Amino acid sequence: MNEAHLHMVVNHFPIIGLFFGIGILSFGILKKQTILINTAYVMFIICMIMAKATMMTGEGAEEIVEELGISHDIIHIHEEIAETFMKVLYGLGILAILGLIVNFKKQAKAAIVSYIVLILAIGAAVLSKNVGTSGGEIRHTEIRENTSNSSTPDANYQEESHNENH
Repeated sequence: MNEAHLHMVVNHFPIIGLFFGIGILSFGILKKQTILINTAYVMFIICMIMAKATMMTGEGAEEIVEELGISHDIIHIHEEIAETFMKVLYGLGILAILGLIVNFKKQAKAAIVSYIVLILAIGAAVLSKNVGTSGGEIRHTEIRENTSNSSTPDANYQEESHNENH
């Protein structure tokens, strides 16, 4: 397994985990079930950890796909979006840890924390669409906008960049 493969394996969990965590947290808030809220918090912490693992494998994956003829520009766009996503996940993970603490201490502010975590998690999920799509576009030319019948895997993106610059 090379770093590109490892990157593809670990990059799905932060995105999918977010959606499961949002569902569990929403249900936990609705039913006032601390165990479900705490489960969601743990999922968000795991999402943060897996996103860090994804970032750590990204550089190696970049080197491999650039050797396949993929433009550095399209990879850079994905990298920028992923860095923003990671910052949001760091915030979400830290808030989830805080949420666990206030729940274990049974503090009155626990409900407010859960709503803040939910809002941040929804924001992260919106960003996850952009990071996932930009990553998929690196090798899946069929999902890029303005797809044409090109012979090279990166010709569509290079053509788009050229058109945007003129």
